Amino acid sequence: MAKILGLSSLAVLVLAASMTPGARAETLIPPDYKLVWADEFAVDGLPDDNKWAYDTDHNRAGWFNNEKQYYADHRAENARVEKGSLIIEARADADAISTLPDWGKQRYSSARLRTLGKASWTYGAVEVRAKLPCGVGSWPAIWMLSDDKTIPWPDSGEIDIMEHVGFDPGKVHFSLHTKAANFIQHTEKTAFKSVPTACTEMHRYHLSWTPNLIVMGVDDARGFSFKRPSTKRSEWPFDGPFHILLNLAIGGDWGGQNGIDDDAFPQRMEVDYVRVYQKSGS
Repeated sequence: MAKILGLSSLAVLVLAASMTPGARAETLIPPDYKLVWADEFAVDGLPDDNKWAYDTDHNRAGWFNNEKQYYADHRAENARVEKGSLIIEARADADAISTLPDWGKQRYSSARLRTLGKASWTYGAVEVRAKLPCGVGSWPAIWMLSDDKTIPWPDSGEIDIMEHVGFDPGKVHFSLHTKAANFIQHTEKTAFKSVPTACTEMHRYHLSWTPNLIVMGVDDARGFSFKRPSTKRSEWPFDGPFHILLNLAIGGDWGGQNGIDDDAFPQRMEVDYVRVYQKSGS
């Protein structure tokens, strides 16, 4: 979750919101792609442990990008399935979380879910239908990281399918990070699209990823593409398994540029579904 440019003519995954998981919108998904993994969030309660793990690794030390949240583990206040949607909720509840053993003196709680150790994919298409928070200080993200923990970030690569910051509402960002191009060097590949109702309506955020091209967009509209520039891993580390992450950060170097509005809590990211497609036989 940190912060690509250009457009191309690859078929992009787009599914109409009313369609079933196996349905495909016109020609935007190649006909030889099939659904290989999904969470429709149909059962109320905590997220499905067979599909999602809680990322809490840096609670005590503090999270990346100077973010201000504590990421909870199996805490329904922060991550739950409710009425057909996954709710990731950030709360200003320092008193409630201060007794937790890995608390790092954060003032806010939230959740960061990932499929690491549960499911990962090399190439394919991802679609997530979600409604975003717009409170100043909020920083929701739908993204992917490499499973290979022997390679440090950003060398291992990062795919940001959707990022949004509350101080700049209605602007959705798509990004890639590599060793050669990343936000530390201010060289990341990034683009954005205006989505004025991102915080009031559900929208479909999608990724299409092949051995030579990555395309991202929202609601059938392409917002970003990046063509493989070479065979160098430093420029294209996207040939191995990646997993999905869903999180709602608070503050940080980007999300907190205009401070944090404590009156805006609780803040919610609502996710209707997550679907992954791959080419048949892959």
